[in-house]
Amino acid sequence: MTAIQILIDGFAISALYALGATGFTLIFGVSGVLNLSHGALMVTAAVIAWAASSEFGLGSYAGAAAGIVVCTGLTLATYGVVVRPIDKSRAIPPEEKEIFILTGTLLWGIMIQEFIAYLFTSNAKTVMPIVEGVVTIAGVRTPWNQVFTAVVCWATIGLLWLLVNRTRTGKVLLAASMNPRGVTLLGFELSKIYVAIWLIYGVLAGIAGVLLGQFLGVSSYSVGPLTASAFSIVVLGGLGSVSGSLIAAYVVGYLETLTAYLVSPAYRTIPALLLLVAVMYVRPQGLLGRR
Repeated sequence: MTAIQILIDGFAISALYALGATGFTLIFGVSGVLNLSHGALMVTAAVIAWAASSEFGLGSYAGAAAGIVVCTGLTLATYGVVVRPIDKSRAIPPEEKEIFILTGTLLWGIMIQEFIAYLFTSNAKTVMPIVEGVVTIAGVRTPWNQVFTAVVCWATIGLLWLLVNRTRTGKVLLAASMNPRGVTLLGFELSKIYVAIWLIYGVLAGIAGVLLGQFLGVSSYSVGPLTASAFSIVVLGGLGSVSGSLIAAYVVGYLETLTAYLVSPAYRTIPALLLLVAVMYVRPQGLLGRR
C-alpha cells in the first residue's frame, strides 16, 4: 500500500512542480531571466487564497481566483520594479546584468517572504479545497482534491501548449526565445513580448501556488524550498527546455516523495539537490538542454 501511496502522491506533487517549472522555464527561454523570487510568488498565491476563502469567507472558488490575480499582479511588479530597470540601466555593464537580476529577484523574494510573515505569521496555511471527498485508487483512499490538482495542472500545461503552438501570439513568443533581434526586425516590440510572457508566468505560478496550498499547505518558510525545487528542475531538465522541465519535475517530485515517506519530510529536498550537483558534473546542459 505504501508503494501505491507514493506513486499517487508523487504524481500529484510532480504535476504541481511541472506546472510551476514550466513558467520558470518560459521566463528564462524568452527573456533569459532566472527569477529567484519564484517560491515567494507561489506562496503569495496560496496565502491570499487562504485569507480570502477562510478569513474573509469568500469561498474556495473566489479565494482561488483572488490568489491567482494577486500573484499575477505581483509577478508583473517583479518585472516592472526589479527586472526591467536593471535590464535597461546604462550604469550596469551588459555582462554583469544577469548577476544583478539574480540578486535583485532573490532580494525581492526575501522581501515578499518577510511581508507575508509580518501580515499572516509564519504558521502553515492550508487553502480550502475546491473538491472535497475521497476516492479509492488501487485500494488506497485518496482525496478527490489530489486528483483534481493533477488534472488541473496537466490541463493548464495542455492549454499553454496550444497557446504557444497554435496561436499567433504563441508563435511570436516562441520566435522571441530563438531570435529576439529577428523578432524586433519584423516589427514586434520586445518590451510587449516580455510583459506578455511575465503575465503568462504569473498565471501559471498563481495556479500552481493555490493548488499547492490546497494539497500540502504553505508558510513563509516554504519560499526557499519551492525556489530551490524549481531551480533544480529547470537546471536538471535543461535551461529553456520545457519538455526537459516536465521530465525533471517528475524525477524531483518522486525523489522528494520517496524521501518524505521513507526518511523524513524534513529532508525531502536534499536528494534532488544532490542529483542536481551530479548532473552538473556529468551533463551541465541538463537532460534536454542545448547550452
